[in-house]
Amino acid sequence: MTALLIVLLLLAVGVGIMYNRLVRLRNRAEGAWADIDVQLKRRYDLIPNLVETVKGYASHEKDTLEAVINARNRAMSATGPAEQAKAENMLTGALKSLFALAEAYPQLRAVEGFTKLQGSLEAIERDVQNARRYYNAVVRDLNTSVEQFPTNLVANAFRFHKHEYFELTDEAEREAPQVQF
Repeated sequence: MTALLIVLLLLAVGVGIMYNRLVRLRNRAEGAWADIDVQLKRRYDLIPNLVETVKGYASHEKDTLEAVINARNRAMSATGPAEQAKAENMLTGALKSLFALAEAYPQLRAVEGFTKLQGSLEAIERDVQNARRYYNAVVRDLNTSVEQFPTNLVANAFRFHKHEYFELTDEAEREAPQVQF
């Protein structure tokens, strides 16, 4: 009888440890997603200032400016990693067009405000990339725990589930860029 109680106690402790690990990983994944949101908010807040600066020098490039604003709005309203990744890829493409436009206007590149905004955006892009990398690492650990035996038994019993990775949705983004001189 005592041996049975010890086995049950050890089993309960084991389940508790696995449950706590799953909770910790889920909370880290949610925290990492919140970190991505913070970086994206910084990016979204910067974009209107960038567009306004460009608008002063290239107001006739209305389509490019509208594409950036529309992509920003779609990205801000996206939900979930898959939809967010797709919207962010569209925004990144629109921003590339904006910076290509800026290359066509040397007087714009000479404006200190534009240069500072561009530098800030580049720093934010690095922060977003780091936040995505951390989020994906935490999701990998959580998903592994949800699938591995015996933790998967605890995960199923307490309704833990796998999270989505923040992945590229555009195959063209996976290819190395072509540089021509």
